[in-house]
Amino acid sequence: MRPTSLHIMLADDDEDDRLFFREAFEEVKINYQFSTFNDGEQLMDHINDPDNPLPDIIFLDLNMPRKSGLECLREIRGDERLKKISVAIYSTSSSEQDIEDTFVSGANVYIKKPNDFNMLKKILSDVVHINWQYITDGLNKDSFILSL
Repeated sequence: MRPTSLHIMLADDDEDDRLFFREAFEEVKINYQFSTFNDGEQLMDHINDPDNPLPDIIFLDLNMPRKSGLECLREIRGDERLKKISVAIYSTSSSEQDIEDTFVSGANVYIKKPNDFNMLKKILSDVVHINWQYITDGLNKDSFILSL
């Protein structure tokens, strides 16, 4: 059963990217709660606190100071309490190695950050409307990279 509000978190060290992301989400027609974090360490401190509610989806920038998106992903997938959270890697990198590492580490989807606001809205809308149960049951590398 879908909660009345989708709980979304974004960890990204770039303030402009966080603002761009937030503005795009404001135009996606869903009911949501949105939290942003400046780096992976701040995100992990928050979700590891049992007093904080867990998100439905986490968007992780790959390259962040203090704790990278890949480090966060591995911690999330290694923790029984967190491992069912859907994780979308949200990065400027299109490196085959980065894509492979995040796929093998258990990310649900890899999104290359678009520069166009309308493309970002489309991608975010697609991500929040995916049937995550289907994606995690039938995860394969062909459907791993979300692009327009």
